[in-house]
Amino acid sequence: MVTMSTVGYGDVSCQTVLGKMFLILFILVGLALFASSIPEIIDLIGTRSKYGGCYKNERGRRHIVVCGHITYESVSHFLKDFLHEDREDVDVEVVFLHRAEPDLEFEGLLKRQHTRVKYFQGSLMNAMDLERAKVHEADACLVLANKYCPDPDAEDAANIMRVISMKNYCEESRIIIQLMQYHNKAYLLNIPSWDWKQGDDVICLAELKLGFIAQSCLAPGFSTMMANLFAMRSGEPSDDMQAWQNDYIQGTGCEMYTETLSPTFTGMTFSQASELCFVKLKLLLLAVEVRPDDGGDTKISINPRGSKIPANTVGFFIAQSAEEVKRAWYYCKACHEDVKNENQIKKCKCKNFIGGMMVHSVLKSQQIGQHITTDGKPVQPNGVAATKSGLQPPPTAVAKTGSPVKKSVSMKEESAPEIVPENPRAPIRQDPMRNGHPVIVQPASDFDFEKTEMKYDSTGMFHWTPARSIDDCILDRNQAAMTVLNGHVVVCLFAHSDSPLIGLRNLVMPLRASNFHFHELKHVVIVGAVDYIKREWKTLQNLPKISVLNGSPLSRADLRAVNVNLCDMCVILSAKVPSNDDPTLADKEAILASLNIKAMTFGDIITNIESMGDSKDALNNMGDTTVKRPGPIYGTNVPMITELVNDSNVQFLDQDDDDDPDTELYLTQPFACGTAFAVSVLDSLMSTTYFNQNALTLIRSLITGGATPELEIILAEGAGLRGGYSTPDTLSHRDRCRVGQISLSDGPLATFGEGRKYQDLFVASLRNYGMLCIGLYRLRDAALTTVDATSKRYVITNPPFDFGLLPTDQVFVFIHWNKRQSTSQ
Repeated sequence: MVTMSTVGYGDVSCQTVLGKMFLILFILVGLALFASSIPEIIDLIGTRSKYGGCYKNERGRRHIVVCGHITYESVSHFLKDFLHEDREDVDVEVVFLHRAEPDLEFEGLLKRQHTRVKYFQGSLMNAMDLERAKVHEADACLVLANKYCPDPDAEDAANIMRVISMKNYCEESRIIIQLMQYHNKAYLLNIPSWDWKQGDDVICLAELKLGFIAQSCLAPGFSTMMANLFAMRSGEPSDDMQAWQNDYIQGTGCEMYTETLSPTFTGMTFSQASELCFVKLKLLLLAVEVRPDDGGDTKISINPRGSKIPANTVGFFIAQSAEEVKRAWYYCKACHEDVKNENQIKKCKCKNFIGGMMVHSVLKSQQIGQHITTDGKPVQPNGVAATKSGLQPPPTAVAKTGSPVKKSVSMKEESAPEIVPENPRAPIRQDPMRNGHPVIVQPASDFDFEKTEMKYDSTGMFHWTPARSIDDCILDRNQAAMTVLNGHVVVCLFAHSDSPLIGLRNLVMPLRASNFHFHELKHVVIVGAVDYIKREWKTLQNLPKISVLNGSPLSRADLRAVNVNLCDMCVILSAKVPSNDDPTLADKEAILASLNIKAMTFGDIITNIESMGDSKDALNNMGDTTVKRPGPIYGTNVPMITELVNDSNVQFLDQDDDDDPDTELYLTQPFACGTAFAVSVLDSLMSTTYFNQNALTLIRSLITGGATPELEIILAEGAGLRGGYSTPDTLSHRDRCRVGQISLSDGPLATFGEGRKYQDLFVASLRNYGMLCIGLYRLRDAALTTVDATSKRYVITNPPFDFGLLPTDQVFVFIHWNKRQSTSQ
């Protein structure tokens, strides 16, 4: 028995029979008890999760912790952008922390990326799990939201709790969080250790999604351009594609980067620096980071004017890769002035010295801005390369503004020379897009509007009006049909009375930015269920020029009543919760509405039109005196943008396209044309914000119309916008750039559509009008010689300098605000 049990004796053994019998029984019982425990031991060892260890930073690399909504789809999209080859030095490990184990498909992804990705099973609410993931050592913590959740407020609450848990564990952690609803941003301000100066940031999907759509109402296609700019894509043309597809694909390869400007740029105006970057370095300089003289927080100023660039200024560029942007830091007047090939601009020897050549470079910066050459020939103010005999340097004039320069925007408290044309023209005044027919006319005056005491909100960033009851703004079908609705925005809204709020304020506020004159504001007509709109109204009651039609976006009678054929943009939105049974049906109403409008005809149906003065008091709230103009005959001509929940449903929006159902959203025809938008394109913002904190600030200022931290604190009170009296300080906030779209078929820039190059247009627009060109909106059928709204257009982001222009092209520009008269759109 002892031998069988392998106990062994040694030198001590039982001598009596009783002892031997006891030992035999003891061994048998012990073996039986041990055998019965073996399955349990095996079970304990077998059930130990392979994702339950601790993160060990063996290579000494930085790491980030990603949590929240972790699935194969969300992670694959995140990693595709985060680990893109165009990013410079992505030596960061990604650590995922989630309660559940990954499925088989997810495991395969983790194995393929095992050198750069780790996965741990645990809860963000457990301090021990946070310790395992080394949250306190992480470079940042990213919280992903479920964009398709049935209850957005509950999803936001859960993610905010995760932030509270991580901040409670380590106050210094940098956290970037996705939120679904704009009003939930206020709760983050209640966290004591939440500090945006430390790098904490929030990506509000509703705010950005509706902001993108709002900017498309002002410049159709702009949402597509911006979405492609902050997403990492290769953008490689192919011989198998059509010409328009190659132009579009090449633009999708452009991304937004930051780089410190070399000492050569010190002392230049922004226009001079931007012209130098485009002509000499083949870079598009969009904005600069500005530090006020009073030592306050840095601001991002887009296409600023009236100020000079100080030393060590950070610029925001559009380029194909981070390597290209380094030219802005390497460029030296002494070494690179005669270099013709931009790829030869490398780090020069004088970069190693503080004095000598660098001082010379700074002193010569003004000359560079006024003597930029194209192929060795100086550029005249009209953008034409001149011969030596006909060379005349552009005249300069000192511009004085009526109000003091705002410190948060200016770089130096002094007036700078502003380049003006030799034969000054009146500033362009372009009417809102009229279904593909832009018309340049003289601006109207703002006399009546200027008499009001409180016309802007307390921050001076948005137009404001005293609170109005929704009953005063509700139209019935007859009232709407009797109203002059022209050049307006129609919002087709599908929602139940209990649907989650989507935040219509985020759609309307960019259209009410104070850098528009009051007469330029597009009237917004919301077609949908009043019961739902009443719940949103508290956030809309202080915004002017809004009307509501209690009807259905699928009713052709309601659409005719609001003159959908005369609108500048028809926006189709849905607030309904997607069904769990079949998520692909989430966009059924939006698709039906889009196809319904396209199938309508308007030529043989004439509605009764009365003037604004003959309409009822409810209609007088519109403040729109636009003269009625002929509209399109067919619904396919109506400019539309449709918001989709499911990317794959884009194939149903356009029946004559030939996109494969598996094609990525950004490669589809409706997205390239700017007629479709999906919240999924905002996924890339998480990576963009991590690598460049200022990029999100730039994007937000571009698409929200000027939302500031001060405004968000006011809105967090829940009382809506507050009116404020106009002071020199608040009025100075109007002096900021906005997005515009200028046609080459008519007006002062029409000559550039006659076979000229994009560089000529860029230089002339910047010098003569202070407009910064960023892209083109071109007809897909290049053979067309006339502007026809039925013809589809596509977006070309930052075309090459030698790109040929057509008379039918429209140009995306950043336009300065003008005190007396303004370029609409």
